[in-house]
Amino acid sequence: MSQSLNNVIRQAEQIILGKPQQIRLALACLLARGHLLIEDLPGVGKTTLAHVLARTLGLQFQRIQFTSDLLPADILGVSVYQRDSGKFEFHPGPIFAQMVLADEINRATPKAQSALLEAMEEQQVTIEGTTRPLPAPFFVIATQNPAHQVGTFLLPESQLDRFLMRIQMGYPDAQAERGLLSGVDRRSIIAGLDPQMESAELLALQQRVKEVFVSPALLDYIQAILRHTRESARYTHGLSPRAGLALLSAARAWALLDERDAVLPEDVQAVLPGVTSHRLQAVGEYQKHNSDTLARELVEAVAIP
Repeated sequence: MSQSLNNVIRQAEQIILGKPQQIRLALACLLARGHLLIEDLPGVGKTTLAHVLARTLGLQFQRIQFTSDLLPADILGVSVYQRDSGKFEFHPGPIFAQMVLADEINRATPKAQSALLEAMEEQQVTIEGTTRPLPAPFFVIATQNPAHQVGTFLLPESQLDRFLMRIQMGYPDAQAERGLLSGVDRRSIIAGLDPQMESAELLALQQRVKEVFVSPALLDYIQAILRHTRESARYTHGLSPRAGLALLSAARAWALLDERDAVLPEDVQAVLPGVTSHRLQAVGEYQKHNSDTLARELVEAVAIP
């Protein structure tokens, strides 16, 4: 792992106290060229994590507050008629940034949510018949409140599938919470953070992820996981081929974070909860199990070749 990436992790852990696993998962998601969904209660650090990563990685950052009256044009941009030139001039929206925070994404209507679909899948947007590329790297972090809260809309499956991972922050442990209570306000610390990496180096690391070696036996293991979810009666439906690709990419990124040039089964198991939590829906008595429990049961059910 590069020294810059070590510095990114160390600096992020100084702000996001007691959450090393979530920080590494977020970085693995970024290195794998995916997008991240963070679902949890308000006030547990979802937005703070996005701000810290953007600042530490030195990425151009835009925040979009999703509300019930948000329109697709508020995200993508709009063409405005210029009287002097007699032409329409395009004014890009906040989607044209290297890192976009879609804050409380499930408070917007499905029409507004759909504005992100092409951007997240193709790294481009089509507006008024013109296709416009988005900057590289391009990373969307979306936060959402639990679906039972007032004023939320369920994300459709097509939107959820665009996210490589979904993670939860959770409450801090006692020591981390004491540090938050007795320390300096985190927002003032974030404002003073120095970038630890340049965009070119991040793009190079994303390329290195693709080069991490995957053995045939490891592919057998991933296929066995996919097959088990499709044949098991615990789930409404099994994992798709896209989910398998997401699992493979995330495992490669996790191996790179561990300074290895080959993927191990432990890498797959480390990222499995994040990759499957929003893709697998349990049925019957298994609905009471949380995503971590379902992932642990899946790991126990599938033998390593």
